[in-house]
Formats: sequence, C-alpha cells, structure tokens
Amino acid sequence: MASAFVLGDKSINKLTELLEKNDSRLPERLREELEESLGKPEPTTLSFRAARTLQKHLRDEGSPLYLHELLDGASLHLPEVLKPPRNPVLVARLERIKNKLANEEYSRITRNVNTQEISRNGTLADFGREVRSVKAVVATVFNFVVTVVAAFACSYMGSQYLFTDTGARVLAAVIAASVVGLAELYVLVRTMEGELGEP
Repeated sequence: MASAFVLGDKSINKLTELLEKNDSRLPERLREELEESLGKPEPTTLSFRAARTLQKHLRDEGSPLYLHELLDGASLHLPEVLKPPRNPVLVARLERIKNKLANEEYSRITRNVNTQEISRNGTLADFGREVRSVKAVVATVFNFVVTVVAAFACSYMGSQYLFTDTGARVLAAVIAASVVGLAELYVLVRTMEGELGEP
C-alpha cells in the first residue's frame, strides 16, 4: 500500500526553494523531515504524513503555494509486496490433491478402454479367424468363376445341336453364362444379408 510520494525534478526544485525561502517559518521537525527526504538517494520520497503537515502549514501561513503545485510531477511510491513463504505442509497437501485430481481425470478419460480387448487383438486366434474369413471369400469368388465358366462351356457345347454357326453358339453360351452368373450373385447377396442379420 502506498505511503509516500516519489518526487520528480520539479517537486525537488520547488521543495528546495521552499526550504531556502521559509527557513525560519517552517516548523523545525517538518524542515528536518523535508531535508532528510531531499537528502536521500534516488528515488527521493516524501511521506504522506510530511505532505499533510506541509499542506497544513502552508494553509495556516496563507501561502499562495498549494501542495499540488509542490507535488507536480510526483507519483505514488508503491513498495514491493513481499510474499510470505509458503507453508511446506500446505504445499505438500496441494501436490497430493493435484495428483489425485489428475488420476481421477485420467481414469475418467480411459474408463471405456478395455485392456483385455487390446491384448486379444494380436493373438493367433484372431489371426486364424481373419484367415478363415479371407479363405471363405476366396472360395466364394473361385466358386462363382468356376460356375460361370462351366455354364459357358456347357452352353457352348450343348448349343452345337441347335446351331451350326459358331457366332450363334457363342452368343447362346454368353447368355446362359450371364443368367447363371446373375443367379449366383443373387444367392450370394441373400446369403451375405443373412449373415449380417438383415432381412
């Protein structure tokens, strides 16, 4: 909390002039206090008590000089606030509370993480399950290709009794293979929908 003014050059000059002019009229104690304040090294300060005493004296004497003119360019002296040392017991307790809150926050963030599921993801059982599913897809694709090729070959060979022209035989085989391929795709899609649980 401020308890003094920091005097600027103007203030120092005016107070010095006042001391020189009113040597006899200033009270002894006030004059000593002003001389002591002006004799201090930087920063030159003037206490509020001395400023009030000086103002009272100037008013009583009927001086045309006012206190605000004397303190022109002065500022408040705000001493540095010294923080008291922290209590070590309190600091230790605060650290424990911070650690507890950090652990609770971590637990809240990771509560939906299941470590057993994470460790199971890399097991051989999962690898075997994935291999089986890949094997089933490969077998299904191979079955589809073999069925379409077999339908084409059968139709091509069987159409020789109906058509003598090779173009007509190929056209008939392509139509038959397409119909068989579409039927196979329809069955495959229905099977996959059943596995996924869709109607």
